[in-house]
Amino acid sequence: MASKLYAVAVAVLLSSARLAAAGADDEQWPAAGRGRKVGGTTAVEDVEGNREVQELGLFCVVEHNRRGSPTARGHRLVFSRVVAAQTQVVAGIKYYLRIAARNGLREGDDDEEKVFDAVVVVKAWVPSREMLSFAPAAEQPGY
Repeated sequence: MASKLYAVAVAVLLSSARLAAAGADDEQWPAAGRGRKVGGTTAVEDVEGNREVQELGLFCVVEHNRRGSPTARGHRLVFSRVVAAQTQVVAGIKYYLRIAARNGLREGDDDEEKVFDAVVVVKAWVPSREMLSFAPAAEQPGY
């Protein structure tokens, strides 16, 4: 009787060890060939056609102006468009936006567009969005 019990216990241990080894591969390499790395950033496709991203860019410029952060010339900014965006899953979705805007001079003035980098977090389940940063881009690319 003891030998049968011993044989069953060994079989159970070997089976669970095989299952644990198979599961460990999945846990160790969750992004292996399927999906993306957890916590990494992902580029947004078709930025100029993405309504949500464009609305977030407008929100950032409005929030920048609301906070009373004038540009170097003391003018408010006027939103043009978001030219690049990346997302990152955090406690919500963090958007890294590259926004084209111009100084809000008199109507009809043709001021040159400048590029700004903004970070905003959206929590859809709360309906909230919070701008974390807004600053001139280090490089002013010719997008």
